[in-house]
Amino acid sequence: MGIPEDIGVVETMMGTRAGKGAKLNYQNLTGIKDADSSTMNFPAQYMFKDVPFSDQAREVPEEPVDPPEGADLLLPFMDKHNIQIAMVGVGPGDAKTPAREAIDRHPDRFIGAHEPDPNNVMGSIRDIRDLHAQGYLRAVTAFPAGRNPQVAIDDPKMYAIYATCVELDVPIFCCAGIPGPRVPYEPQHPKLIDQVMYDFPDLRFVTRHGCEPWEALAVKLMLKWPNLYYSTSAFAPKYYPQAIIDYANTRGADKVIYAGYFPMGLHIDKIFEQLPAVPFKDEVWPKFLRDNAARVLNLDL
Repeated sequence: MGIPEDIGVVETMMGTRAGKGAKLNYQNLTGIKDADSSTMNFPAQYMFKDVPFSDQAREVPEEPVDPPEGADLLLPFMDKHNIQIAMVGVGPGDAKTPAREAIDRHPDRFIGAHEPDPNNVMGSIRDIRDLHAQGYLRAVTAFPAGRNPQVAIDDPKMYAIYATCVELDVPIFCCAGIPGPRVPYEPQHPKLIDQVMYDFPDLRFVTRHGCEPWEALAVKLMLKWPNLYYSTSAFAPKYYPQAIIDYANTRGADKVIYAGYFPMGLHIDKIFEQLPAVPFKDEVWPKFLRDNAARVLNLDL
């Protein structure tokens, strides 16, 4: 059967800004020291070919000079690929950003996630609570290696955020494995997740960005912890780790969640062009593309 044609996909990682002017270097990622990174459109650009809406993309002459933002950028691609809902990043405060406007204009198509600053513990908790109360937060995100100073997955500062997630019944999507940006990796070694899941058995924890080169360890941990999940963010489908494919096709059908990386590094057209070649069993596809994310995010679909 392959990918069901009538399934409304839940996309768990999309950005709302694109183009050379967007300069997608994360504002919080201040620990990079090499000069080459400062010239990139985003901090891991060296790992990707044909970054959408950039000088690197072969299709640039056919792209608009100034790409639209927010819903105007994303909805045409979402409709093209039958993406029903996309999760986008929402910052703190009250400013009308492209992500907030997308959620306001199309609450049935967009949901918000927020990456708090764990170095500001009480500020993080306030921001999470405020965004949740305002209806802009369905999940919390984390980039442990990307903070300066770095904040490891099992750092006490993160524990305050985990406790808040459990209290509000929202998941956390957390980068794990070697980071693309040129910063040390130790703060997001997947082994650190083990202690977190032991201390927070009710926390729904979703890994981002591959867990490489410890995919087998990630599988072992998912077998062990019921509320630990894996998302495929930042990976072209042809590079999905074999250990994850094998796990999804056996005991992990309910634990692997689709995520893209558009428009940051991968064009959504390329992702959906490659997806049919992923050797998932027929019964895995609905769970991978929709059901698992809907359950983790408490979506009423």
